[in-house]
Amino acid sequence: MTQSTLTPGKPAKPTYDWVNGALARLVREKLRAVDLRPTRQRVSIASLLFVAGDRHVTAEQVFAEAQALKMPLSRATVYNTLHQFADAGLVREIALYGSKVWYDTKTGSHCHYYDEDHSVLFDMEQDVTHQLQLKAPKGKRIVGVDVIVRVADDN
Repeated sequence: MTQSTLTPGKPAKPTYDWVNGALARLVREKLRAVDLRPTRQRVSIASLLFVAGDRHVTAEQVFAEAQALKMPLSRATVYNTLHQFADAGLVREIALYGSKVWYDTKTGSHCHYYDEDHSVLFDMEQDVTHQLQLKAPKGKRIVGVDVIVRVADDN
């Protein structure tokens, strides 16, 4: 995803290779697999999301990471692209407290903790949804179960 540009006497400065990098090639294949055209913006954002394995991020966090790497992305592009990724099934949207939305790169069934003191969303070690014994109302089917347990520091 990134390389360092070295200039004698100056700190390393990261540069982003969204065209030729190995991660960018993999990301383009992933986007094509869900019928999304691999634009520069989509490849850049997907590279940020998938470079470090399973992640829980907000659009603002992705935007800040892009800014730190000097990626030419607007805040609106980040928000719109994350919504497109969620619609395509690349990420899972998790809404917390109304307008706060997290994006999870692990899309399979699993449960979460939300640390209210540190504003961090993370996976539970065990998926407990199978223990809930839920039954859908007549004429309906259950398409997913979201379990989010809010935690705080023990003071």
